[in-house]
Amino acid sequence: MDKQTKRLIVGISGASGIAYGIECLKLLKLAGIESHLIVSKAALQTLKHESSLSYEALKALADVHYSNNDIGATIASGSFKTMGMIIVPCSIRTMSEIASGFSASLLSRAADVVLKERRRLVLMVREAPLHAGHLQSMLDITNMGGIIMPPVPAFYSAPESIEDIVSQTVARALDLFEIDCDILKRWEG
Repeated sequence: MDKQTKRLIVGISGASGIAYGIECLKLLKLAGIESHLIVSKAALQTLKHESSLSYEALKALADVHYSNNDIGATIASGSFKTMGMIIVPCSIRTMSEIASGFSASLLSRAADVVLKERRRLVLMVREAPLHAGHLQSMLDITNMGGIIMPPVPAFYSAPESIEDIVSQTVARALDLFEIDCDILKRWEG
């Protein structure tokens, strides 16, 4: 990454909550961060059920888009410098692939690269309730250096809409990359 270009990989997997991924891309654009998007096949189904946005419009929100099958993409190599990666939302399947080191797609391969390069990986895991296997995978990823950040709303921000909750939650996740979106309502005691 040159000194002027800041890049973040954004993965969107098939868990419910595609609004988080859409908001993430919008906030990155506002913050001037170059986004590199991967969308899983299951996320395309979720997009159809949870949003009026087309796949083409979703891709247009990103600076660069990759097919999840493109295992030779630039983001599959540690020599391509990024700030790290956020998977928003992150399905249990995707989290489990990452936890096991099984890189079956570009989405899990890019996350694996981020971990091996000791860059920041944030997984906004969207599932409940959780069983011991889910929790073990979360612990394994945490032990590898990743961050598990379920999209839990912060009600101290006094949200007035679902959009407010989504924006606050995504801005908080981007804060983990030191990306300040100027919309985050911080706790003031």
